[in-house]
Amino acid sequence: MRAILVANPKGGCGKTTLATNLAGYLAGQNQRVVMWDLDRQKSSLNWLSLRAADLPTITRLSTERSDINPKFPESNDWLVLDSPAAMHGKNLTHALKLADKIIVPVQPSLFDMAASRDFLDRLVEEKAVHKHKSYIGIVGMRVDPRTRAAATLEKFLSQYDLPVLTYLRDTMVYVNAAFNGKSIFDLPPSQSEQDREQWQPLIDWLET
Repeated sequence: MRAILVANPKGGCGKTTLATNLAGYLAGQNQRVVMWDLDRQKSSLNWLSLRAADLPTITRLSTERSDINPKFPESNDWLVLDSPAAMHGKNLTHALKLADKIIVPVQPSLFDMAASRDFLDRLVEEKAVHKHKSYIGIVGMRVDPRTRAAATLEKFLSQYDLPVLTYLRDTMVYVNAAFNGKSIFDLPPSQSEQDREQWQPLIDWLET
């Protein structure tokens, strides 16, 4: 089983949006997917509770504490971890040890970039990343390429020797899908074509 950790200490940066849509994509590819929601708000599990039975199956893993090592269901292909804001210390180290891929969502705002700077610096120094050869990728969230904020984000991310996988636009498509326990990949292509195209570089990186 391969594990994907979605992490950034900044709340509201799009971690749950990324995690739920990742799980939705993988499940739609006939992969056996487990979602582990480490956030106390349990937004990913709330999304999962809205998911209709006829949609591709995603298994929930629920624990009361994020610093324990649960028993994962056997014979699964992917584990998607939706992490809480301000995750650090032993909880972060434990999550990194589990992860094969680490995705860091960053929004084009002063506060998000400031919080992400310290986190990215700590992340690349973590022994678990080097020891377990985890791969880190960055995703720009809610980005309008026509804005100065988008250009500032691009410049900020260029200072890191880490791949910027893609930039996802700010759109109600994600919001409306989430209300029904869906990912954009559960929607008809006519409603999500542009967003699927933006996801393709991330999917290619994930599957290599």
